[in-house]
Amino acid sequence: MQANQTAAADSAHRIVIVGGGAGGLELATRLGKKLGRKGKAQITLVDANRTHLWKPLLHQVAAGTLDHHADEVEYIAQARWNYFNFRLGRMDGLNRAAKEIYLAPMQDEDGEMLLPRQTIPYDTLVLALGSQSNDFGTAGVKDHCILLDTAQAAERFHKKLINNFLKVQAQPLGQGKGRVTLAIIGGGATGVELAAELHMTARIMSSYGLNHVHPEQDLKIVICDAAPRILPMLPEQLSASVARELRKLDIDIHTNEKVVEVRPDGVQMASGKFIPSALTVWAAGIKAADFLKEIDGLETNRANQLVVLPTLQTTHDANIFAMGDCAACPQGENLPIVPPRAQSAHQMAMLLAKSIPLKIQGKTLPAFKYHDYGSLVSLGEYSTVGSLMGGITRGSVFIEGLMAKWMYWSLHKKHQVAINGWFRTWLGTWIETIGRVKNPRIKLH
Repeated sequence: MQANQTAAADSAHRIVIVGGGAGGLELATRLGKKLGRKGKAQITLVDANRTHLWKPLLHQVAAGTLDHHADEVEYIAQARWNYFNFRLGRMDGLNRAAKEIYLAPMQDEDGEMLLPRQTIPYDTLVLALGSQSNDFGTAGVKDHCILLDTAQAAERFHKKLINNFLKVQAQPLGQGKGRVTLAIIGGGATGVELAAELHMTARIMSSYGLNHVHPEQDLKIVICDAAPRILPMLPEQLSASVARELRKLDIDIHTNEKVVEVRPDGVQMASGKFIPSALTVWAAGIKAADFLKEIDGLETNRANQLVVLPTLQTTHDANIFAMGDCAACPQGENLPIVPPRAQSAHQMAMLLAKSIPLKIQGKTLPAFKYHDYGSLVSLGEYSTVGSLMGGITRGSVFIEGLMAKWMYWSLHKKHQVAINGWFRTWLGTWIETIGRVKNPRIKLH
C-alpha cells in the first residue's frame, strides 16, 4: 500500500514556485490545500530565506517599531501545515528543454558549505521572485546606501540608527552636537512611510530616557526625489496631503532633484545641491533580479521583468508562469503594465490557484484582469491617507484619519488570513495586542 502511494506521489504533476513573497507563499498555500492534500500534485516552494515577512512592513522594521521576528512565517512549518514542500535555495539558472531549475550553493554564517548546487525538476514552473532596488547605476549607492529589500537590511539600518542616537545622547545638552542626519532617496510609499516612522522612533526614544534625542532638533530627515512631487504614481490630492503632514514633522522634501552621487557624508544632486547625511537609504526604484534578463530565451523588459500573456504564462513557454513584481503583465492596449503592488500579487495568486489545476486538466485558462482598489499611505501614529477605487465608487474617494488607519491595518490582516486562515490570524492578533502592553514600543537593540 505504501509503495503504491509513493509511486502515485512520484507520478503526480510537479508544480515548482520560486519566491516565497506575498504572492508566492499564498499560491503555494492555496495549491497545497487544493491539490497537494489530495495527492493530485507535488507543490514545491523555493526561497533563499527560511522565513517570510510581508514586504510592506520593512520600513517599520527599519525604524524599530516592528520586531520582524514576531511577524515572520516559518516556511518549513507553513509547508507542513498546508501540504507542500519547501526547498531552501537561491535560483540562478533554468533549463527549459529539461524542465529544470538550478539553485546556487549556499554557505552558512561561518562561510562553510550548507547546501550544494541543487537541481529541481518541474512540470509547471511559477516565477514569483518579487523585485529588488534599482540604483540606475548611480555612483556610490552600493557602497554608501542601505537598500531596504530584506528584513536583514532593515535590521542592519535599525542598528545603525540606534548607534547614532546613542552618540547623540552622549553629547551634553545645549552644545548642538551629534545631530543625526538621514537622507531617503525616493519619494514613493516606502520613502515617505519610513520618514514618518523614523520621526516617531526619535520621539519614543526620548520618552525612554534618551532625553538628548529631540525629534526635530537631533534628527534631520530629508526626502529626495527626481519627480515633481512625492508619491508621483498616486493621486495628486493624496500626494499633497502627505507632503503637508511630513512638513508638519519638520521633514524636508526636495523634489525635481536627481541624485548623481552618494558619498559617505551625503548626497550630491545634479543641480549642484549637496545634502549632508550620516545614514542614506535608497528607495528610488525597483527591478526584477538581474539573472532573469532573457533567462534561457524567455522574453524580458528593461526592468528584467518577464513578459507574460494575459494568462500570466510567459510569452515563449506555456509551462512557465510569472507573477507579482517580476512579471510584466499587460492591462490592455496603450495601457501601462500591472503595477508592482501587494494587491497585484494577491490577485495573481488568486487567479493561478484556479488556472494551474485547469492547466493540469488540459482546459482553457482565464485571463488576468487587474482591479485597482486604491492606495493607502501610513505615516505611523501621525496620520494615514489614501484613495479608494474600484467597487466602492465609479471614481475615487479620498480618505484619511481613523478609517484610513483601519483599512491599512486590514490589508496586513487580509494577507495573514490568506496564508494562515481566520483562526490563526485571530489568535496572532491577540498575541500582538498583548505584546504591545508587555514590550517597549520600539525595538531598542
